Amino acid sequence: MDLIAGPVASLLEGIVPQRPPVMRDMEARARDDGFPIIGPAAGQFCYLVARLIGARHIFELGSGYGYSTAWFAKAVHENGGGTVDHVVWDEKLSADARSYLAELGYADTIRYTVGEAVQSLNEAAGPFDLIFNDIDKKAYPASLPVIRRKLRPGGVLITDNVLWSGRVFDDSDTSEPTQAIREFTRLVTRSPDWSATVVPIRDGLLVAIRN
Repeated sequence: MDLIAGPVASLLEGIVPQRPPVMRDMEARARDDGFPIIGPAAGQFCYLVARLIGARHIFELGSGYGYSTAWFAKAVHENGGGTVDHVVWDEKLSADARSYLAELGYADTIRYTVGEAVQSLNEAAGPFDLIFNDIDKKAYPASLPVIRRKLRPGGVLITDNVLWSGRVFDDSDTSEPTQAIREFTRLVTRSPDWSATVVPIRDGLLVAIRN
């Protein structure tokens, strides 16, 4: 399902500033391999949110080979320095991310962990200014208490794929990932702990401030 009208999607991507060649290579890899990255429009949005709140400590729950990390690292660098935690379950993806991000000049900004993302967040010192959530969708609801505990008051949670290619609108879809995304969205948007909305860029970004 095309969630965003073609002209709108083209506009959103077209107004993203030119990326460095390394990030263009990362985008090409995603297209060629079918690897799910957030893409330029969502990346630019995440960067802007991080800049707007002056984020200097960011934790990524699920980081792939570092494409979203690059956007957050750019924001942290421009905010005066800090750390971005890159967490991924796969040694090869972690190694690829180290290579890409070092080439972009962000080696000193990133802390790398290979392991389960929510457990890694639970063990991290915190608090964080921004947490980006892009883990296995079935784990979304269970991740929320840990996220809330590790995010500073006034900090921002950004969660990817909450529109789930339109599957969340299909009442006949009762699969575990779809149900988990629906439940996570309900938990965040109906809790007094959060002020939240969904931004319909790409596959949907839930953006919430911890009250």
